[in-house]
Amino acid sequence: MSRAIDPDPAYKRAMVVVAHADDAEYGCSGSVAKLVREGLEVVYVLCTDGSKGSDDPKDTQESLAATRKQEQIEAGKVLGLKTVEFLAFPDSELEPTLALRKAIAREIRRHKPDILICQNPTRSLEVAGYVGHPDHQAAGEAALSAVYPTARDRLTYPDLLDEGFEAHKVREVWVMLGADRADFFNELEEVDMQKAVEALKSHESQVQYPEVDARMREWRGRTGAKVSVRYAEAFKVFTLG
Repeated sequence: MSRAIDPDPAYKRAMVVVAHADDAEYGCSGSVAKLVREGLEVVYVLCTDGSKGSDDPKDTQESLAATRKQEQIEAGKVLGLKTVEFLAFPDSELEPTLALRKAIAREIRRHKPDILICQNPTRSLEVAGYVGHPDHQAAGEAALSAVYPTARDRLTYPDLLDEGFEAHKVREVWVMLGADRADFFNELEEVDMQKAVEALKSHESQVQYPEVDARMREWRGRTGAKVSVRYAEAFKVFTLG
């Protein structure tokens, strides 16, 4: 349950890079609440504009994108985020391109996180009824490539230096994974769960089932049971030199 290393100096900043508004709330919001509670500044980076995720015929891409952006801002307020950065690549068309990698690297250099949390860059076929979203995989791959080597190497994209963004080395990467493949189970307190549930409820356009509280607690409870705690979120952690 403890961290792989005892950071010296202590971590001060974290960043979460995901494809869509609500991805972080589903995947790591308890850990985000915990990091904020422990005194870290946390920034979200949203890769897409979220303009496709609706079955409502009254929605347009423009209206949905605006709605989901505001929902993510409200969720960020619940969690106590420093800010949310919106890269606004087209939803459901995300690819791990050099343009996306550079955009994420710019935010890494801007906010200088010690910890970066991202999505799984590979498709999981382990959960019946869910085949994964290609945007999630693209966001995960681009985020990892932005960490290493793009944000680290100052001679990669010299124009970022011209913009004032010096190279930055992320110290840890946490990849959101299922409990069966994780090597770090981040134990959550009740206050973290409360924040996670409230933040997810902010995404009213996407979260339309009334039992959201019970489901979130069930999901985190199953993960926690793997390591004999009440609630936890699971990650694969990389400690970088």
